[in-house]
Amino acid sequence: VLHSFALHWADDPVGQLVQARLALKPDGLFLAVMFGGSTLNELRTSLAEAESRLTGSLAPRVLPMAELRDLGGLLGRAGFALPVADCHKISVRYPSLAKLVTDLRGMAETNALVHRRREIPPKSMFALAEQIYREHFSDGDGFLLATFELVFLTGWAPSGNQPRPLRPGSAKRRLSDALGVEELGIPDTDTPRTR
Repeated sequence: VLHSFALHWADDPVGQLVQARLALKPDGLFLAVMFGGSTLNELRTSLAEAESRLTGSLAPRVLPMAELRDLGGLLGRAGFALPVADCHKISVRYPSLAKLVTDLRGMAETNALVHRRREIPPKSMFALAEQIYREHFSDGDGFLLATFELVFLTGWAPSGNQPRPLRPGSAKRRLSDALGVEELGIPDTDTPRTR
């Protein structure tokens, strides 16, 4: 079963995952890709700040999306075996907020929350949002940066012939030995790496 860019719209994502698992034969593969939690965080932040400054209130203007750690857990709750969740972030440059919104409308990825504020926000909110966006989330060339986090989910319909995970620390050989490479330690994340 392939589930492409629709799971983040689901009111009942676990229900959709369960239905997908039930549609699979034993040991059948489920693959999904969807937008994750840090998608459009720049837009979300800029709109929230602008609306808060102008109206003193706040309404969700960007569809909330699930975090990677939560999505991996959903696969397990839905009964998938060997669940894996991974992500890849893509940064896209836009000349203006209007162009970003045009692309979102073209992708059918605008806010579809049932319980969202229905009144039209003041026009000045979008001008202020773009100003905030440019101040905090633009590159050196004046383009607005928009993050799209792609979350990939993989799970298998349970089957008796699937491998079982081993207990942590039970390996007999080092992975570096099996690959014939030198083992590298984990770098200190507080120190910037230079290549």
